[in-house]
Amino acid sequence: MPELAHPPKPRPGDRVAILSPSSGLPGVFPRPFELGLSRLRADFGLVPVEYPTTRVMNSAPGDRAADIHAAFADPDITAVITSIGGEDEIRVLPHLDAELLRANPKPFFGYSDNTCLLAYLWQLGIVGCHGGCVMVQFGRPGAMHPATAASVRAALFSPGEYELAPVAAYGDVERDWGDPATFESEPLMQPCDGWRWHRAGRVAEGTSWGGNIEVLAWLLMAGLAVPSGDDLRGAVLFLETSEELPSATEVYRILRAIGERGLLSAASAVLFGRPKAWALDHRTSPEQKSAYVRAQREAVLRAMDEYAPDTMAVLDVDFGHTDPQLVIPYGGQIRVDGVARRITVRY
Repeated sequence: MPELAHPPKPRPGDRVAILSPSSGLPGVFPRPFELGLSRLRADFGLVPVEYPTTRVMNSAPGDRAADIHAAFADPDITAVITSIGGEDEIRVLPHLDAELLRANPKPFFGYSDNTCLLAYLWQLGIVGCHGGCVMVQFGRPGAMHPATAASVRAALFSPGEYELAPVAAYGDVERDWGDPATFESEPLMQPCDGWRWHRAGRVAEGTSWGGNIEVLAWLLMAGLAVPSGDDLRGAVLFLETSEELPSATEVYRILRAIGERGLLSAASAVLFGRPKAWALDHRTSPEQKSAYVRAQREAVLRAMDEYAPDTMAVLDVDFGHTDPQLVIPYGGQIRVDGVARRITVRY
């Protein structure tokens, strides 16, 4: 495992880079992007700075890498926050200058396809932040979710421990960003149960690694930014699925591949995000949503039983593609207390 360190944190009034390493969707849907930027200014006191590819769809991977380099190398930029995810960031990694990034560590916020850059920075010894994209969390219609806002604020400004907490309601039904009515009210929420503990009764603590499992599968296939089982010995893994709603079979197969590499058995504990079960292009009924979530949980536990039968797991933790989203330090310490049913992270 690399020697990991938290970069210095920004302060209110600082300039922060707003990048699109994966997709230039701010150019297609400016409304949530502008809303997110306004909240960064008004609610967090930060000065967002855009780069040449921030609002450009289908920009060249080398150009996106150049923006990353410029943001990290600029001494006046104190954090890097992504606009959104996508599915093309893997092509940026070969263009990155590892020594430049290692010499200029900055807090980096992103999730989904930004798992690519989070995993890359992890290998360089830079702790990142899984979560907090401009268009989704900052640009949420109505208002930022209070649980998200509190977690983001702590990750941005407050070094030290932060206790995650289960929520009583969550949302995964998004609305069309092209429809102005979307931004006239807050998203639909529904009641939910708390976290699901599996093989609890113990306490585990370790350095975190993980992210979106579909993206991790791409990295595994490409042989990019993937640690060995020895690198992850004693780590706390955190894994989640995206709005593409992978089937339970696909989830199991990805976890099987991760297990065959020795990554599941190396972990001291594994956290799984609450599954997103509805998408604009896959509008499931309440019954279909429940069935999808159940099947994914079964797939997860099947993989755990086969590859890490003695390892504690916690399911339905709110750090993935559902709302609210809690920020997870990528390479920071996580304490999973199965006795007290508490999860504490260190930002």
